[in-house]
Amino acid sequence: MDKALYIAMTGARASLQAQSTVSHNLANADTAGFKAALANTEAFPVRGAGYPSRVAALHVDQGFDASAGALRVTGNPLDVSLHADRWLAVQAPDGSEAYTRAGDLSLTPNGQLVTSGGHALLGQDGNPIALPPHQALEIGQDGTVSIVPLGEGADTMAMVGRLKVVDARPQQLTRGLDGLMRNTAPQQPLQQAPGTVMTTGALEESNVDAAGALVQMIQLQRQFEMQVKVIKTGDENARASTSLLRLGG
Repeated sequence: MDKALYIAMTGARASLQAQSTVSHNLANADTAGFKAALANTEAFPVRGAGYPSRVAALHVDQGFDASAGALRVTGNPLDVSLHADRWLAVQAPDGSEAYTRAGDLSLTPNGQLVTSGGHALLGQDGNPIALPPHQALEIGQDGTVSIVPLGEGADTMAMVGRLKVVDARPQQLTRGLDGLMRNTAPQQPLQQAPGTVMTTGALEESNVDAAGALVQMIQLQRQFEMQVKVIKTGDENARASTSLLRLGG
């Protein structure tokens, strides 16, 4: 009976972990460029002495859904929507290079170009981009950043840098705990993507299907309740068996 309890417990634990993944997706349903996390379970045979009849449930992180989110036109010159397999290079909190598709950019008071999460965008030279005082800003579809210096005319627009936008397939990236993507093979640096890499004045929305995630959450909740019921039933049966043994003794 204890075997049944442990097997049911692994299923309940996997359901709880899957619920955590789905709730994380729902919390980011309105986050620009967010890619839904994928979770699943797989059978895990319990090895040991005796007949191999026990198979536990194991939660598996299957990465992220790489499909594109809906495109929303904003007209904001600091909003960019990246093309397929294109990722903005940013500076992670630990100083390393990381990647994101969150294109809702902004400027700090000191002229640094950052994402909505406050991560500094990197130029193609690998350094954070900081802009001098200006009265107009334009980001080209190839990632070039141009400005009209403060007090100058429109004909003085000059390029001051270029965003580092890398070409990376989903299998080349893994998501960190901070929500940023990392290169799965650091010894093979990701290269700058050539040509047109983005659409300016538009945002890629989250690819989370909120309605589908809610249905999935309900299914996982019912599944968890069934597994808990199995645990309770197994415990009650064990208590009843113990009582009978005591009476028989």
